[in-house]
Amino acid sequence: MSNGPSSSTLARSASRPFQAVGKLSLSVAEHAGQLALLLGRSARAVATLQVSFRSVLQQIYIMGAQSIPIVLVTAVLAGIVTSQQGGYQFTGAIPLYILGSVVVESVILELGPVLTAIVLVGRVGARVTAELGTMRVSEQIEAFEAMGRDPIAILAAPRILAGIIVVPILVALADVVGIIAGMIAARLTVGLGFDAFLYGARLFWHTFDLGYSLVKALTFGFAIPVIAVHMGLRTGGGAAGVGRTTTGSVMFMTLTVLILDAIFPPLLLQ
Repeated sequence: MSNGPSSSTLARSASRPFQAVGKLSLSVAEHAGQLALLLGRSARAVATLQVSFRSVLQQIYIMGAQSIPIVLVTAVLAGIVTSQQGGYQFTGAIPLYILGSVVVESVILELGPVLTAIVLVGRVGARVTAELGTMRVSEQIEAFEAMGRDPIAILAAPRILAGIIVVPILVALADVVGIIAGMIAARLTVGLGFDAFLYGARLFWHTFDLGYSLVKALTFGFAIPVIAVHMGLRTGGGAAGVGRTTTGSVMFMTLTVLILDAIFPPLLLQ
């Protein structure tokens, strides 16, 4: 009688990590290939003027105008919290006017772009994935193809173009509103006057900072709709599949925003 596991059992156990790596590699390669095809077809649709200008304007309104309230609320809270925490920490040997620089740089370089992108992941990205996923499982996309119409030009390209246009505008609004909210909070909480706040902000201000913020916003505005459209178009499995795909899409978009945010400083701020 054998007292230990068989050789086949040991072989299966030893091969499991390699199987997991292989499955992950295949999944990554599949997503990368589908994303490349999506971007190529979208670029071709834009270059050949197959994209409806009206559709782009409609998506700009849905993604941009309807997102303004939640983006501004997020920016106000970010500015207030940054100002309050900075004021609490600077009530010592550090001159209080430095708080102006801390609030302005924090909002413009980090909080404005990233928090706006996270808000849009939940509000815009999830919506796009669910919409296209529902169209996929209900065979509406196949109906477009049967009629000889390109679903990429009709559904994907307008959303990607709208994201590229809208997100930098929303981030610029968030930057301005966050700074104003932080300045008012500094006045109310630690008694820092507006002139002193602006003096501290000018001490460490670089013109490039605003460009850095908008480049971040442009990158996020491209990545969010691309991932949302990609995940929506590959949905399957009925209503449950739409839910699973939307959840996975939100996770991928959030991770992408955070990874891109970590990549930007060593690339552009050194």
